[in-house]
Order: sequence, then structure tokens, then C-alpha cells
Amino acid sequence: MAMTQQAAGIREVIERFMKERFDTKAEKLAPDDPKYQALVEQFQRDTWLNDAASRILSSMRGENPIKFATHTVKAIHPDARGTNLWCRERSDDRSNFVGTASLGNDYFVDIVGNAAYKLNEYKFLLLFAPNGERLLDLAMQGDQEFCQAIGGSQEDGENLAKIFSKLAQPGAVSHTLAKQVYWLTGEDAVEDDDFHLLAPLYATSLAHQVFQTINRDRFSDEAKEARKSKREGKLGEQEVHDYPNIASQKMGGTKPQNISQLNSERGGNNYLLASLPPRWNVRDIRPPLKVESVLSDPGIFGWRKDVRSLVSDLKRFLETNPNTDMHTRDLRDDYTAMILDELALFTMEMHELSPGWSADENCRLSMEEAFWLDPGRTQDDSDFREVRNNTDWPGEIRRRFANWLNKALGGKLPLGDVEFRHWHQELARDASHQRLLDSDRRWMKALMDDLESIDDWGEEGNEQR
Repeated sequence: MAMTQQAAGIREVIERFMKERFDTKAEKLAPDDPKYQALVEQFQRDTWLNDAASRILSSMRGENPIKFATHTVKAIHPDARGTNLWCRERSDDRSNFVGTASLGNDYFVDIVGNAAYKLNEYKFLLLFAPNGERLLDLAMQGDQEFCQAIGGSQEDGENLAKIFSKLAQPGAVSHTLAKQVYWLTGEDAVEDDDFHLLAPLYATSLAHQVFQTINRDRFSDEAKEARKSKREGKLGEQEVHDYPNIASQKMGGTKPQNISQLNSERGGNNYLLASLPPRWNVRDIRPPLKVESVLSDPGIFGWRKDVRSLVSDLKRFLETNPNTDMHTRDLRDDYTAMILDELALFTMEMHELSPGWSADENCRLSMEEAFWLDPGRTQDDSDFREVRNNTDWPGEIRRRFANWLNKALGGKLPLGDVEFRHWHQELARDASHQRLLDSDRRWMKALMDDLESIDDWGEEGNEQR
């Protein structure tokens, strides 16, 4: 029977995989070397595929057989035995949940079992046929064109496909170290028959997709460029993604391959996203009275918990004398951006106070800091308003901030004019700071327009009288 175009495409995919493996193994061997000739014979298609099938059968007879899986049990407990599932159910319109089925055809496949077996040799089954389906899916379906591509005859191909499909066939066996949950499916909690015993498994394919997505959002060059654009208040095509309170669970210790192949590729790291109720930090916001500056060392701003932590971390990092490369600059700029975010938050908190608090006799702040933190006073205090409108108080605040940060980071670090200018420029470019200044300018313009309208109305009233 003539080979179909689809079968020929499948065979080409397999032979390309085999050639890559052959080239790697034979790279340092001369063609007249007996070992080279042995490899040539070993990598004949029929010989190689039959050897792979034989190893699969041998693995199945062992205590810990090789399996392909999308859901694994060893991630639940490293000594757990039992079911590993290959679950490729398609999602439907009734499901509102993100799951393994949401990944589509281009999903990650894990390999579990005895790490002593040559796992890489089974990876050809994870390749894609020309029609977009994985070879393993075709093997499990008993696809005739797949059987035609891998066998010397159709019958040989069908036998090989049955053996290859065993790599993804689950066994419904749980284990005492696996998690088990009784789930009420009926109405009577007293009746045993009204419960199902569930054995939750680790969605390893989905977890690997999440891991790669988070790493791309955190560490890729595109993500770094997007964060830089955000800090500088520039527009960019790349979105900025943040994962607050992220944690990492280490699986497998020094031997992550004992858990699974994908776990080994991640170095045992598995991200945990925060699933927490919101924490409302209700602060008793008080006006900064009896102090000459909120930006002294440490000062009211510098004494805030989050600010102290960020400054301490940045100082510790800089004191290690890191290399002057892109990584160092990016990390320094990230710390600076978070400190500037805290400054914007502090500014907004001060703006929530009752307007005019800086007129209190106990307020010792400089006029520039009063202009910055108590803009509402301009509504009723005409002298304050006039001086504020004719003073470059934002420039003075940038200078004070740069001086404060230089002192806060000082000690072992020789910080001077160069660092001062850097912190000064960073605040000038900070998007949150600029938004606050823009909002202030719009508010002041509206206030001045209103006051001018009132004056005009008053003059018209006097003329009429």
C-alpha cells in the first residue's frame, strides 16, 4: 500500500528527530570507527523504534514504570506511588475555570517514573505531526497513518502504536501518601454511598505553563523594557505584569528529576500565587507637626516601615559592590521605583488631611514642604496661595528627596553629587510623581479661574449698586 502524504510527513518528523540524536552521539566518532558503525545500525528506523518499544515494555514490568502525564502524584508527596494521569479532555462552554484543557494542543507533557531509563528517547512521541497533533495522541487513537509511518507493515505499526500508547495509559491506583478527600455527591452525609473518594493530583502541564509565563513576565528583556518605560512615564506596546507576594515551592530537593521531567527542567521550583483576602491597613494619619522636614534622616517619610525595608535592601545590594551591568542597573532602578511609589503614597495620605493643617502654630515645616503636602490651604489663605504660585517648590522637593536618599544610603557607600543628580532625575521622571503634579496644576488652575470669576461677579455687583 502506497504511503499517504500524512504518513510520509509523520515519518519525516521521526527520522529528523533520530538524525539529531545520531549526530549528537556520533559527533566525535570517525566514520571508520566500529562504534560509529554500531550507531548507524542502532539508528536504523525500524531497529530504533523496536528498541524503544522493548524498553517501554521493560519499564512497565518494573516497580516505577515510565509514564507521560499531565497530572502527577509525586508532586503531592515524593514517595507516593499510584496514578499519574494523561488527561486531554477538551474544555466546553459550560466551564468557567482555567485548567489543563485551556492550554490547547501546544501543552507541556511531563515524564515520570524510573529516572534510570533514557527519557529523551521517548520524546519523539511528543513531537507534532504535520496536522498539528502530537504523535502520542495519534498512537493512543491507533491512527492508521501513524501506524503506517512507524511500521515495516501495517500490522507492525499497529503493534508499536499499542506499546507507545501504554506510556499514557493510567492505572486507577492511589497510595497512602497521596492526598485523598471524601466529597459529598448525594444529600445524606451519613450514608457512605453519597460520597466519592477523590485523589487530587498535581496539574504539572498547567504548572509548567504558569512557571514559564511568570518568568517571561518577570525576567525577559521585553518585560524589563516595559518596566523601564513605566518608570519613565512612556507609552509602550508591552504590558507590565506584576505578581505580588509570589512564593516558590521547591520539589525534590537536590534531585528534582525524581519528581518529574518538567520539575527537573524548572530546577525543582514551582511558583505559588498569593490567594489571600485583602489586607486593609488603616493608618492614623496625623499631620507632621513639630518637625522641620519630613525628608530629614530618617524623618517621618524615611521611618515608614515599607520605606525602611526598601532603603535597607537597596543599601545592602549596593554595598556588595555589584558589577556595573544591565542587571545591576535594572535592580537599582526597580528599588528606586518602589521608593518613589512610597513617596507618592505618602503625598496622597498627607493630602487627605484637613486643608490648612500646615497653618498650625506647631508646624515647623519649610514653606516648600507645606506647599507640597498641604495644597488645600490655598483655598482660604490668599498669602499662602500667592507665594506658592510664585515658588518652584517641586524643584526644592526633588532636591530634598535626593539629599535624603543619599544620606539614608550613606555610611559605607561613597555617595556624592553623581548619585544626588541621579535620584533628582529619577523623581523628576517618575510617572506617579508627575501625575500628582499635573493634577495639582489642573486643580490650581480651576481654583484660580473660580476665584477670578467670583471677583468679576463682585465687581459687576458693585457697578450695579
